[in-house]
Amino acid sequence: MSAEEAAAAGAKDTKDEGKAAAEIETPKEPEKPKELEEDAPDAGRKGLAKADAAAFLPEDSSLNALVTADGRMLTSLCDRGMQYLVAGARASVGLKSGRYMFEVKIIEYKNPAEPAGAKAPSPKPRNLLRVGFASNEASVILPDLAESVCFAAELAAVGFASNEASVILPDLAESVCFDSEGNLYSGKERKKVAQKFGHGQVAAVVLNLDAASPNANTISLFVNGSRVCEPQPLPPSLVGKPLYPAVAYRNISLQVNFGPCVLRPLPFKCHTVNNAVLNDCHVKKPALPESGKYEVVFPIGVPDEATFDWLDQFLGSNKNYVELSDRAVLDWASKSGIQRPKGYSWRTNNDKPDMGFGLQHLDDCSVTEVMAEAAPATERNFVVMAVKGNLVAEDRKAALARFAGNGFTKVAKVIMGESTAEYKAWIQEQMLASKQLRAEAEARKKKAELARKKLEEERKKKAEAAKKAREAKEKKGKGDDAEAKAEDEMEAEAAADEEEDEEVAVQPVSLTEAEKALSFRKKDVPDLSTKEMSLSFAKFSLPSTEEGFDRIDFEWLPEDKSKEYLREFVTAKKLTERVEDLQPSEWFATRWAEWKKLLTSWKKKQQEFKDPAAKKRAAAAKEKKDGEEAAEGNAEDKPAKMDINAEDLDVFSVEDVMDIGTGEPLFAKYAYEDWALLTLRFELHLLIHAFRHDLGDPERAAFHESHLSFYYNKYYKMPFKVKNFGVEKLEDLIDMVKDTAEISGKNCLEAQLSDDTPMDNFVKLTEDHRRDRMRRLDAGDETAALKFTRPAPSAPAPQRSGGGQQSSSWQNNRGGSSSGRDNNDHTPRDEEDLMEGHTEAHMAAGLERQHHGPLMEVVTEVMQARADTTAAAEVIMEQGIAAMVGTVD
Repeated sequence: MSAEEAAAAGAKDTKDEGKAAAEIETPKEPEKPKELEEDAPDAGRKGLAKADAAAFLPEDSSLNALVTADGRMLTSLCDRGMQYLVAGARASVGLKSGRYMFEVKIIEYKNPAEPAGAKAPSPKPRNLLRVGFASNEASVILPDLAESVCFAAELAAVGFASNEASVILPDLAESVCFDSEGNLYSGKERKKVAQKFGHGQVAAVVLNLDAASPNANTISLFVNGSRVCEPQPLPPSLVGKPLYPAVAYRNISLQVNFGPCVLRPLPFKCHTVNNAVLNDCHVKKPALPESGKYEVVFPIGVPDEATFDWLDQFLGSNKNYVELSDRAVLDWASKSGIQRPKGYSWRTNNDKPDMGFGLQHLDDCSVTEVMAEAAPATERNFVVMAVKGNLVAEDRKAALARFAGNGFTKVAKVIMGESTAEYKAWIQEQMLASKQLRAEAEARKKKAELARKKLEEERKKKAEAAKKAREAKEKKGKGDDAEAKAEDEMEAEAAADEEEDEEVAVQPVSLTEAEKALSFRKKDVPDLSTKEMSLSFAKFSLPSTEEGFDRIDFEWLPEDKSKEYLREFVTAKKLTERVEDLQPSEWFATRWAEWKKLLTSWKKKQQEFKDPAAKKRAAAAKEKKDGEEAAEGNAEDKPAKMDINAEDLDVFSVEDVMDIGTGEPLFAKYAYEDWALLTLRFELHLLIHAFRHDLGDPERAAFHESHLSFYYNKYYKMPFKVKNFGVEKLEDLIDMVKDTAEISGKNCLEAQLSDDTPMDNFVKLTEDHRRDRMRRLDAGDETAALKFTRPAPSAPAPQRSGGGQQSSSWQNNRGGSSSGRDNNDHTPRDEEDLMEGHTEAHMAAGLERQHHGPLMEVVTEVMQARADTTAAAEVIMEQGIAAMVGTVD
């Protein structure tokens, strides 16, 4: 080969190698994945008739779901809290076999205004759509965790549900769904299966129930005609059930297409829901009432008895009824994913629970009002559940007025007395199921505790083994053998622990005989709050046709026995419930003011009697008067003065308690405790009679002993504390004044004296009690001693020896009321009596200074008195100065 030929051959080889390298480096375009579905045949297919075409029925839609454009568009209420709740609707055609699809498209995002001052953020995502297929066994608002399959997302969800599933997806047990984030919710599982889709895009869900297909019992998602995920298997709980198209959404409007034409063709030919043959589907018809009218039911039962349990049993047997109550709002909010800081198990009461979301329109029950206003405009059956409202005639009339007209049959169902055998069997099932759940939870708790202890023991054993190994290693010539021995011991102990590891068994549960005999089960949370019960129970009554009911059904007891049952309930409550709205009347105020004025005069009289200076002045005045009468010649007509021993005198024969005949008042020897008991007697007497007078209820002439503090504070505006009377129980205190009040056999406080008893009679009762107490003390009975806690008033100005007398101990330490308040717990009543004490003391001192004291001493007294901070002392000082100036002049 010549040089030219060799060069040409080399160039050719180089060119071929370059071409081969270029062919290797250039990647081939990947083959498009083969579509997993095949075209559907058209032979002999007629599709559904117009009367059978898929539609959203009112009974299968939530109250805030609005169907427009002849069923082709869905929107929702978004005002006064409805913007937080997910709306839901389920179609009327359930698929049993074959392969079918339907489409949705988001056409509007809504942005409702939020009220200012919210304590919690609005639920996320703000705009939500879920579309899927669900079973017919779930509730209308999708919470059930095994009856639907859907694709749900931050903005959208698509899928199928059985007719039992809730309308609001994802009902993770009764539905399967996709979401616009590309997530699949199936049963309790959530996984990412596709890319996002959103506004303006058409999402199609294909349900394959064709037994001959390799993709049987699967669901797929397509966006704008393109497959975005592999066929996903249905949850086992949905296989074999008719599955109904279902959508759930919040703050959006969407277009729904059931066919016959598609919005975006798929890579294969697939029939829409409205092209289904009758053999492949179940068409659900509207549940029209036999009478032509839908029903609105008002359950009427005694609080804390059947009420909500009866309602749950009723709804379980009548799934086409919608509950209207605050409880239903909480359930709806839970299924809408709204966070509640204290959790959904927290309840203050069942009838009107505190919402506690931190969202104004939910917390102020605006949503409940919207539900009540929207309900009469829809064609469905309702249950108006309000325990208190359904028992009060005024509230019943207001609720009935919402359903005025001929559109609804208004039915009252009275549930009172002994329950039926059917209801008892139902509550026994509920109690047993509840016990079973608690037993399972306890077993899980024990298992977790055992696992924790085992891990702790293993940790300690490993640490001990390591310690032994280190110690042995330190010993000469034995390190390796000791370490190996320690490791062998640790492995043997671990093997023994594995053998000892046993499964914690769930303890068997059963009902006790007492539980089996219950007519209704006890509740952990009351139906009504304490205040609501107190304010309303006296108004409870049974319904009548005059109120507007079309029918009244007495479920358990007949009408006459139901009335008697309710009357007995109300009568019993009158003995145990407080009257929250009771207000003191003018009748009480007049007598209370009269008593305070009289009490002040008695205390002043005792002070004057004990004051030596006052005694001298009174004696001088009396002698002067007697002298004048003698001069006039009337002395012989006056009876001789009697020598009376006050201690021997029958207190009840005294006509004037201010003067027993010698100028001495009957209460001359009263100490602080006696004045306190005197005041307590009258206060209890007046309180009991005022309660009866102001309430005006013949069946409630007295109140329960446990309510004494409540009514005492309401009438006298002061707290009542038994312990400040030196006793622990109210019974012991009442025993001190048993001549005035007593605790009856029904534990009610009852007066022993009539309401027109003269007020000085209480002085006589107190004096009689004081003398009896003194006799017992003289006989050595130490239990007769009283140990009252006295309020601590400001110390009065000290008295000088210039003629003024120091006030008695009860004046220096009294608080003016028998209520037994704490030392620092002063009230206007305390200050009034303290001022009165200072007034009396300083007036006496001022009068003495007028006759005997020099001006400087009087001024000194005044300056010392000014150290007292009470307003009364300042007034007294001004009066004293004026008097002294007059004396000097």
